[in-house]
Amino acid sequence: MQELESWLILNHAPGIGPIRAQKILEIFDKPENIICCQSKERKQTGLFPKPALDYFAAQNFTLIDKDLALLKELNTNIIHLGHADYPQLLSEIPDPPLVLYLRGSKNILSMPQVSIVGSRNPDAVGRRLSYTFARDLAQNGVTITSGMASGIDTCAHQGGLQGNAGTIAVMGTGLDRIYPGKNRELAHKIAANGLLLSEFAPGTGPKAENFPRRNRVISGLSLGTLVVQAALKSGSLITARLASEQGREVFAVPGAIKNPLTRGTHALIKQGAKLVETTNDILEELPGMLQLVQSMASEVTTKDKDSSLLQYIEFEPMLIDDLVSKSQLAVDKVSAELLELELVGKVQMLSGTRVQRIA
Repeated sequence: MQELESWLILNHAPGIGPIRAQKILEIFDKPENIICCQSKERKQTGLFPKPALDYFAAQNFTLIDKDLALLKELNTNIIHLGHADYPQLLSEIPDPPLVLYLRGSKNILSMPQVSIVGSRNPDAVGRRLSYTFARDLAQNGVTITSGMASGIDTCAHQGGLQGNAGTIAVMGTGLDRIYPGKNRELAHKIAANGLLLSEFAPGTGPKAENFPRRNRVISGLSLGTLVVQAALKSGSLITARLASEQGREVFAVPGAIKNPLTRGTHALIKQGAKLVETTNDILEELPGMLQLVQSMASEVTTKDKDSSLLQYIEFEPMLIDDLVSKSQLAVDKVSAELLELELVGKVQMLSGTRVQRIA
């Protein structure tokens, strides 16, 4: 049995969520051991609900066939917890997904990200703010992450597609189910020029309980979460709370005090979220990753030496995926060096996760 198949089998086990799965893996070390052990060993842990015990005892794992078929049908990647391409920030949350289904460029996962969330029924001001913040952040090397819901999420993705760093849509359904349906065209654009991501297996429809789970992934991938227009009972406040619990930054855009769509963002500001008026208000607060990139770029300038990656970058636009293949370098190293080279003016990042060398 291949390693990926064993992770998919564990991911499909009924009654075993991310937290319970981690406790189980502390005992069995890897999914293969869970599958191959005796039934009594699983039962003795006290961690397996009866449906899961029956599932592993039957050894009928045809559910993963649909996952593997999706790999071929939709040009999909599947990565598991502990895989080299699994996002480091996401792995640090208390309940990281066991498996991520990806459609698009997985290289974008290693980019610094800010999530933008908010009302599903914003006014014209909210739509414009979401789009503009997303576009400007993406043009400054920050990937925009959101949930592809109507309203603020949709505008954030549209703005992110206009910048060099692109956008990631975290879905509350399987990758083969686009929700809401009116965002089908947007989903195709993101798959071609960014990344669609889900922890849910193919065939999973829009179940209400899955969207809070999706929200923890949105915040977990990101250095910080920006809330643009949210009522007091908005689901986007859940994402902001999760971001805070995960130790990430929370930003909020203020608005007119009589507008019910700003009461949620004002509440966040009262609770300690940073009031945001411009893109710079966000950029100056992002810790670690962006500061490291700027430091590395400064070092390159001082030493006046070329990156080992530069020799593989063409003067015509090329896909970053192709660059990874040509250079045989790790995805995170390619992303870091590209940011260095862009900051010192040696390459230009283009939309659609493309790059070209500057003469």
